[in-house]
Amino acid sequence: MAFQVSPGVLVQEKDLTNVIPAVATSIGAIAGDFTKGPTDEIVSISSEKDLVETFGKPTATNFEHFFSASSFLQYGNSLRVVRTSGTGLLNATESGSGLLINNTTHYQDNYADGSASNGLWGARTAGSWGNNLKISSCPSATVYEETAKTAINQADCAVGDTTVTIDSASGLSVGDIVNFAESGGYEYRITNIASLVLTIVRHPSGVGGLHTAVADNAAVRRRWQYYDLVSAAPGTSPYTTDRGGSNDEIHVVVVDETGDITGKAGDVLEVYDSVSKASDAKTPQGDDNYYPNVIFNKSKYIYWLDHNSGGTNWGVGGTGTTFTAVTAVSNVSLASGANGTAGTTAQLKTAYEKYTDAETVDVNLIIAGKGDATHIDNLVTIAESRKDCVVFASPERSDVVNVSNSETQTNNVKGFFDGITSSSYLVFDSGYKYTYDKYNDVFRFVPLNGDIAGLAARTDLIADPWFSPAGFSRGVIRGAVKLAYNPTKTQRDTLYRARVNPVSTFPGQGTVLFGDKTALSAPSAFDRINVRRLFITLEKAISTASKFQLFEFNDEFTRAQFRNLVEPFLRDVQGRRGITDFLVVCDETNNTGDVIDRNEFRADIFVKPTRSINFITLQFIATRTGVAFEEVIGA
Repeated sequence: MAFQVSPGVLVQEKDLTNVIPAVATSIGAIAGDFTKGPTDEIVSISSEKDLVETFGKPTATNFEHFFSASSFLQYGNSLRVVRTSGTGLLNATESGSGLLINNTTHYQDNYADGSASNGLWGARTAGSWGNNLKISSCPSATVYEETAKTAINQADCAVGDTTVTIDSASGLSVGDIVNFAESGGYEYRITNIASLVLTIVRHPSGVGGLHTAVADNAAVRRRWQYYDLVSAAPGTSPYTTDRGGSNDEIHVVVVDETGDITGKAGDVLEVYDSVSKASDAKTPQGDDNYYPNVIFNKSKYIYWLDHNSGGTNWGVGGTGTTFTAVTAVSNVSLASGANGTAGTTAQLKTAYEKYTDAETVDVNLIIAGKGDATHIDNLVTIAESRKDCVVFASPERSDVVNVSNSETQTNNVKGFFDGITSSSYLVFDSGYKYTYDKYNDVFRFVPLNGDIAGLAARTDLIADPWFSPAGFSRGVIRGAVKLAYNPTKTQRDTLYRARVNPVSTFPGQGTVLFGDKTALSAPSAFDRINVRRLFITLEKAISTASKFQLFEFNDEFTRAQFRNLVEPFLRDVQGRRGITDFLVVCDETNNTGDVIDRNEFRADIFVKPTRSINFITLQFIATRTGVAFEEVIGA
């Protein structure tokens, strides 16, 4: 308190309006093999469209990982994904044998200085997908357009001809746009060069030959094939002009050369118009305009790896610098990208360990995807360490898929799960669903754990985390044509006693999650999903709010403030049917002198969780006509 030496009024404020914050409860997390995307890095995905754009379409080798993620996104819209770094995984590059660049951090730490020695450009992420890319760069006005580049050397070029002979093919490339001094200004694209013979098609239509007869010795004008996608020939940027320099502009175009990315060969993916060779260049708006940096910040497809050797002063500041007018267009096709082998259990473990730190990574629903018992145990270790998320897992594929005998399937699932660690942080389902893969026009069996995690996320959206995600109201599985294993009532009894949550198809009612147990073997309230997730929600929310008590005094004022913070929150949860009763003890009984002297603060929070209905008994009683019901109630 401020000290006053004479009478006056001192105004002070004390904030007692703090409340328990809302916490996320429906963020999914998965790691697995994908065809593209960064490796060993957490990426946030909000839809299947985002999943495909970032990590590629499913293949015959990775579809279980893909559809585990995709299935979750049918119910929730917040998923964290880590791509595993399998053996032999490589980014496509211009030359050499490929190069593994895990992610943007790896690039910045190792290759952003142009030291890769693998050519000018590399694919943004690893995988064979990068072998589809071509990068064309136009570094000067000199090669943007060249008049009288060469001349026709053929006296009888007639209307409709698709080949012409010229004096010299030096400096011409497939894709270049040419004109033969026709009065109509017609243009053609070169599709092939064989010695001095050009094969051409009309530009921009791509069909037909010469519009008119062309005379011998007619001048051939050449243009960069993407000239009509940029504003003008590269020249001098305003930034470099203001500093007395010149010739710093360059155009860069990224192309789907084979058509495997967009479905059409030659489709333009990205255009970088009038970026600069000057390392300090800025746009008129003040943004970075140095071309390697622009591409790093904006491109979805490529990294810069090196400068074109045909020029000097690349990267040198613009003040007083005259940049060399490079005399050749660079057309680079990337190659040597490789998908590598499927990730091992150890590599999956490394990828999932990106989710270990609860303080920096907020996830709640860990999707196991495909994996063996060791893989599942690894995930349980992460969840139990974090104490704020649940693992969702399925049996191995061979336990249920293409196993014709349902009793064998039951024994396989139970036997597999018997070897899994007991934990309230694990939810285990009974198998695989048969779903349509629209990307490859086939049907596939995929694990159900992505769906079960998705049901939990959807429950959060339509109810609260402490509601069970099972049953006909909240537990209907989407996209299931059929189940690999559809357990009967007797088989469901066997599975449920073993802490396996059956998924069954009921005629006319759909495919339904028909259990809400955790993998905890000991009898406890925590052997139910809703109770475990209730406590996760309470613990996460209250502990987050409790951080604001740190470094305050452990006195009755602070303790009362804490109680006034927690009790309204618990009353709200009680009103929303999460608990039936509660008690917060935070006073001198648990904050004794010894506790205070150790600089500790204690609060004991007792709650009575609500329980989900698992068993319904309907008793129908026939009575004689003359008997009053009151006489037989309870009989």
